[in-house]
Amino acid sequence: MSGKKQMALDSLLLDQHIQNPVASSILRFQYWTPHAISLGFHQKQYPEAWNAIAQKHGLDIVRRPTGGRAVLHKGDLVYTVVTNADIGGKMRSHREVYEYICEFLIKGFEQLGIKLTYGCSSKGYIHNPSCFSTATNADLVVAGRKLIGSAQVYRHNSVLQHGSIAIAPDYALLTELFQIPVPVIGCQELFAKLPEMPSMDKLESDQSEALLRAKLIEVLSNSARQHLQS
Repeated sequence: MSGKKQMALDSLLLDQHIQNPVASSILRFQYWTPHAISLGFHQKQYPEAWNAIAQKHGLDIVRRPTGGRAVLHKGDLVYTVVTNADIGGKMRSHREVYEYICEFLIKGFEQLGIKLTYGCSSKGYIHNPSCFSTATNADLVVAGRKLIGSAQVYRHNSVLQHGSIAIAPDYALLTELFQIPVPVIGCQELFAKLPEMPSMDKLESDQSEALLRAKLIEVLSNSARQHLQS
């Protein structure tokens, strides 16, 4: 679906979760068509040039219900988690909830031979329009390059967290948008040498992206089932 419909569905799922005190956690994966630029809820302004770039490349410009900075949704996989903001019946800090949810991502990628760590905190990130240009301690990185950028929104006792997992970043378009090289790394690059994955040079680009998305959905779904509270 389009990014606008995806974000509307995420908001609806969060509202439904709020209304049901015994609701199960929700995990879903998304791929946006057409490709899009998403803006964080509090990101009120963006460069005027983006309108022309979006028209040139057929991109939507969409606002997310969660915070954070702008993300280019092209060559990525978006995940959504809706769950209770209390863990084990006890209210936790936003940081604790974030790390609790991210555990399924960390453990899932670990099964694929990829070690994820949190980025380094940066006080100036709010002034950068690009989510993937800086890696704060709320992001998951590999060797200093961001692989997953995530954000949250809380309503009552429920939380919606979603993020973008880079698969095959369009570096040229990222540079055109943000005017600087963006230090993102994609799964296509990371998984190219893994023995269980077909050689990337034997597949067309769109085929390898689809393969990696399917692999991630399988592994991360299993990881989430084992980790997230029912």
